[in-house]
Amino acid sequence: MTRIPGSWRVAAVALVLAVGGCERFRSTVPGPWHEPALRFDEEHFARKPHATYRMPTPRPGEAPAEGVIGAARHYRIHSGDTLYDVARWYDLGRNEIVDANPGIDPLVPPVDREVIVPTEWVLPCCTYQGIVLNIPEMRLFYFRPDPRDPGTTLVETFPVGLGRLDWRTPRGRYRVSAKTVNPAWHVPASIHAEHVRERGDGRWVIPGGADDNPLGKYRLKLSHGLYSIHGTDVPWGVGMEVTHGCVRLYPEDIERLYPEVPIGTAVEFTYQPVKLGTRGKTVYAEVHRDIYGYARSLASASRAALARQRLDGRVDPRLLDGALDGAAGIPTRVSPVDGVARRPAG
Repeated sequence: MTRIPGSWRVAAVALVLAVGGCERFRSTVPGPWHEPALRFDEEHFARKPHATYRMPTPRPGEAPAEGVIGAARHYRIHSGDTLYDVARWYDLGRNEIVDANPGIDPLVPPVDREVIVPTEWVLPCCTYQGIVLNIPEMRLFYFRPDPRDPGTTLVETFPVGLGRLDWRTPRGRYRVSAKTVNPAWHVPASIHAEHVRERGDGRWVIPGGADDNPLGKYRLKLSHGLYSIHGTDVPWGVGMEVTHGCVRLYPEDIERLYPEVPIGTAVEFTYQPVKLGTRGKTVYAEVHRDIYGYARSLASASRAALARQRLDGRVDPRLLDGALDGAAGIPTRVSPVDGVARRPAG
């Protein structure tokens, strides 16, 4: 299958915008830091590598001893690449690749430019069982026991697309109540009116398996009846606030996640623009935009995270302030090299 022309990918993204190194954490996907030219098309996206991480199962109510997974890497841009192609291949959302590479045109990045691929994450606090979705980073984490080792938890993580400002993805605790292959979409009245007004589309039902079914091929329905975790017919919306509140994954990601998640699995939608975690003796902060404006400030969110995880005495305030200013979504060391946290003068 030939490489999809860059012009097609640009048009697809434009349409979306218009429509609205630790031993305890070892990836199963080896690979060099600098990749050769990749083929970005649906056939190859369906076969892209995906990492599963292992961590010692933390005690209930406690943070894991090692709370950072993965490792960042770099990719050298080839002719015809977009940052959105690179993001999807490395299982990142649009927001993650753009925030990690400010100032680079995501549609026409400079050829031979080396870009950051932010495939390293601080785990959200403080649930380490089932599905945990951190809304501001637009990323889902799935924790499950290792069937071969009861003292080990397996961790997978996927980027997601979430609700628009006027259809916000809610915070809360739920369960997976049902699973459906090729679900039909029964359009709610409020959304139906929007479709008629904006698209002239008066359909009340979009059949399962239809190319334009926004649920994609797989759906995990939640105990909150209005919402679900599902695939998508527009993959370029992953990492964007474009849905009516549901959680959408790349088609290849929901296909991987769907068979692993049993009915009854616990689901938590949390809101943590600032995450803190340790790797060895080092404390890292990962900061994201406050997309729904729920936090008074990123500084207040960091104070809450410090108190929640009892890390006050292990963090240098100046380094933490620098991480907050950047808000690049990349784990950043915030503990002092010499182990002594210093307050700013004055």
